[in-house]
Amino acid sequence: MDIKEYKCPNCGGAVKFDLSIQSMKCPFCDTEFEIAALEEYQKQITTRTGDNYGWDTGDLQEDWESGELDDLSQCGCPSCGAEILGDKNAVAMVCPNCGNSQIVSKRLMGLLKPDYVIPFQLDKKAAMQALKDFYKGKRLLPESFKDENRINSIQGIYLPFWLFDAQAQGQICYKATKTKFWSDANYNYTKTDFYSVVRNGDMAFEKIPVDGSERMDDAYMDAIEPFNYAQLQEFKTAFLSGYPAEKYDVDADKSKPRAEERIKNSIEAEFRKSVTGYATVSTESSSINVTGGKVSYGLFPVWILNTKYKKENYLFLMNGQTGSLVGKLPIDKGRLAKYLSLIVGITGAVLTVIVQILRVFV
Repeated sequence: MDIKEYKCPNCGGAVKFDLSIQSMKCPFCDTEFEIAALEEYQKQITTRTGDNYGWDTGDLQEDWESGELDDLSQCGCPSCGAEILGDKNAVAMVCPNCGNSQIVSKRLMGLLKPDYVIPFQLDKKAAMQALKDFYKGKRLLPESFKDENRINSIQGIYLPFWLFDAQAQGQICYKATKTKFWSDANYNYTKTDFYSVVRNGDMAFEKIPVDGSERMDDAYMDAIEPFNYAQLQEFKTAFLSGYPAEKYDVDADKSKPRAEERIKNSIEAEFRKSVTGYATVSTESSSINVTGGKVSYGLFPVWILNTKYKKENYLFLMNGQTGSLVGKLPIDKGRLAKYLSLIVGITGAVLTVIVQILRVFV
């Protein structure tokens, strides 16, 4: 025979039936519950457990049209290992990932045909100007880092992205409280009411981008999003004329966890917005179920500057469609020391004046 046990939503203790009140009561925190309410609470938190994601990768293109591969060449960087694709007329390429110019031609093999491409909308001139604007106002930036030749090394490249479509259903249970305070002549009182809040709903996701490059920093890649899918086109090799493309080295299966994390975070954030009017809210359980999940493959435009300053690498990425730019800048330690000395000097002078004023009035 199964013995049913109810857990207290407040403290987690075992709730028992109290004869004196003819209702359920937690012996640990003295919280009372209506039987029907406790039954519904138990039902909600046990109905669905865990997340379920199902992805269909059967539509990924493997076959190239006749003659398409004749227009492409594949090169490998001996320094960082990046696989770079370019048009057959490219005679010299610099690796956008590490800046190595020693690119080795290789035979095309194991190449999955992209489904989509977003063409470059911003040219090199626009990318260089964006970098110059990014440098403006950075007083601690070394002057030599602003050198025109360094900026001129920026390169455009199509980077690989896995695109995830999904219809997701979510159910999230929250533990919430409302607190009331009052006083009389003798005591201060606090009353806390506990609530079980449940949210159910569906969300559709279209082409969630997950970069397929091992060498690209995920935080950087996320920072240059979003891409405008209004300009998404079916892939043609002609788009690679003038721009190289990196071959993916993270396959669709390995990219699924990042897509699933983004789906889960998005659903939880949207559902949480609807839980209002409570003093505290905490997530008790969360369950995501994805149906009709499909995966496609695309190439998106990115401008990259990978440069060294005093033996340290500095990477800049710019969305080649929207212009969103992210990067890390070096600090001129000499200038930093001067600014700190100036701040210390000004602070010391101000304190001296304050002390003198206090002496006059004391």
